[in-house]
Amino acid sequence: MSSISLSGRCAVIALLLSVAFASNAIAQQSPYGQNRPYQPVAAQQNQYQNQQAAIEPQGQYPPQGAVSQTPQSHQRVPYRVADRTTQQSVKFDFAKRPNEHPLAPAIRWAHSGLVDIKNMNDYSARVVKRERINGKVGDYEHMFVKVRHHPFSVYMCFLGPSDLRGQEVIYVNGQNDGKMWAHGTGLKHTMFGTVSIKPNGPLAMVGQRYPITELGVQNLVQRLIEIGTRDMQYGECEVQFFENAKIENRTCTCIQVMHPVPRRNFLFHQARIFVDNELNLPIRYAAYDWPKKPGGSPELIEEYTYLDMKVNNGFTDADFDIRNPNYNFTKK
Repeated sequence: MSSISLSGRCAVIALLLSVAFASNAIAQQSPYGQNRPYQPVAAQQNQYQNQQAAIEPQGQYPPQGAVSQTPQSHQRVPYRVADRTTQQSVKFDFAKRPNEHPLAPAIRWAHSGLVDIKNMNDYSARVVKRERINGKVGDYEHMFVKVRHHPFSVYMCFLGPSDLRGQEVIYVNGQNDGKMWAHGTGLKHTMFGTVSIKPNGPLAMVGQRYPITELGVQNLVQRLIEIGTRDMQYGECEVQFFENAKIENRTCTCIQVMHPVPRRNFLFHQARIFVDNELNLPIRYAAYDWPKKPGGSPELIEEYTYLDMKVNNGFTDADFDIRNPNYNFTKK
């Protein structure tokens, strides 16, 4: 290990890590309290606002041309994954029963979907995320990930933006004293090599909403169940289901939940969950805060999209080992 000071290492480590996924949001106060109809997000000129506007339930995500702009993977990123198994589309039953809360059909789907997810061994995906941190929406980040459920394991390689491309992270539950392994690229890799850091420590959480231990579709669905079950104690909730929504080339059903009136007990104004009709998996989640001004547009809190998802690849311990010759960790 280099003789660089610990504080110097920590400063660099903080720049390497962007590793959080789940569905929680921070409740915000709004300057108004009256109920008003939702105004759809209007398309804007810059690329981030264009992508936000493109996720209307009947629309297409990413917007036209966005796929070609996705950063190319680092040349050593292993893409050994199984071909997607062709399945029939899942039949969703979102019918509302007499005298039940509007959220009840979505919660029923989540519970049944969680059973399927727990029966899944592993999956790979290209993940695109964007989050609001300290009031500011960050840039889009692109990652290739492998996730294994037992034991919970994550391999991650950043595809973009350019200052993150090629950085890798591995976390395996029960190993490395609960820490994750990470490394940078270029001079940072040469100077510091592979480092171990607590996934929920202050350094790892700089600029992140969630630790790597909360990444993945199982954690997402579990959190949605928790939030939905709590929200079912209250009224002021509108739920809609949209068929034939598109996430890239995948046909989805969009579950849209809206709380028209800002209340302290609600974590978001609007949330959208896109469920892949074939895989019965949520492949996109986006949450929006109430507008700052009456009549304004909802503001993004967080969004996570899983593209090119392939399930049950047969990943082994080698896929989550820093000694894997296809990875660029410093070998121990």
